[in-house]
Amino acid sequence: MKAQCISHCLLGMTLILYSVHTHSLRRCLISVDMRLIEKSFHEIKRALQNKDTFQNVTILSTLQSLKTIKPIDVCCVTKNLLTFYKDRVFKDHQELSPQILRNISNIANSFLYMQRALQQCQGQRWCQCSQEAINATRIVHDNYNQLEVRSAALKSLGELDIFLAWIDKNHQETSAT
Repeated sequence: MKAQCISHCLLGMTLILYSVHTHSLRRCLISVDMRLIEKSFHEIKRALQNKDTFQNVTILSTLQSLKTIKPIDVCCVTKNLLTFYKDRVFKDHQELSPQILRNISNIANSFLYMQRALQQCQGQRWCQCSQEAINATRIVHDNYNQLEVRSAALKSLGELDIFLAWIDKNHQETSAT
């Protein structure tokens, strides 16, 4: 009888802790209309990819393996890759076309908005980074560093649809409909 009571208490506490943990992760989900970002990208995709001289190289190759990232690491990986794009790709890319530049700016502004939301979560310890999450984003940086800066930035922008699809899949509960 006593063992049954203890097992029920443990089960109850487990469910409460899981509920609190899930609730805190939900606070870290980002709310942004992915269609607007994807529209901006699709307007420039062909131009960017036509300029890409390294067709057999990929920067975001690890995003295929990100399918194995645990849900608790999604916040960290998303935040790290948004920072990667903001601090490296958008800054390193040099564009002469005002139309392409405007679309890249729209994407960058959306990324900045998402990054701020995730930084708040990290500040409140809702967005922890495991070693697996850190390793996944380190591979992206390593791939980027293997190319000349301008080529790497162009390649990363041309592959942006891979990252956008990953964001949309992992944060779909809050994407605008």
